[in-house]
Amino acid sequence: MGTLSALLSLAQQRAADMQVPYQGALTPAEAYQVLQLAPGARLVDVRTRAEWDWVGRVPGAVEIEWLGYPGMQPNPNFVSQLQHQVDREALVMFLCRSGARSDAAARAAIVAGFSNCYNILEGFEGDKDAEGHRNRIGGWRHAGLPWQQG
Repeated sequence: MGTLSALLSLAQQRAADMQVPYQGALTPAEAYQVLQLAPGARLVDVRTRAEWDWVGRVPGAVEIEWLGYPGMQPNPNFVSQLQHQVDREALVMFLCRSGARSDAAARAAIVAGFSNCYNILEGFEGDKDAEGHRNRIGGWRHAGLPWQQG
């Protein structure tokens, strides 16, 4: 396990390389280490309620939909829900299925005044493999990190 400062420095360098406006980009394993090392760090899962119920949940995560299911329309209350549930000074890591919605959520949080935002690359399920299946290449579950079935 790395030190918190080493993990965050790596994540910050990745974000600079990717030219994103938030503080950093973490792998699922790194994000889990940050949760262990940084008191007050929060993981915000921005997947849909259907994904939490049917695919699985990360224990202790704050759950705020970025897009609503089934229409996949943007959640107009995302920022206000985030402000209500997470301290704007906290280290906040955003998680979705594969890293795209969480990128958008981290960008929105920065605009809303959150100062310490990180995207979790690969997401909960990772990318699709050659057969079009998830959970085999990257992702929180594939990394063997704690999760619970809905």
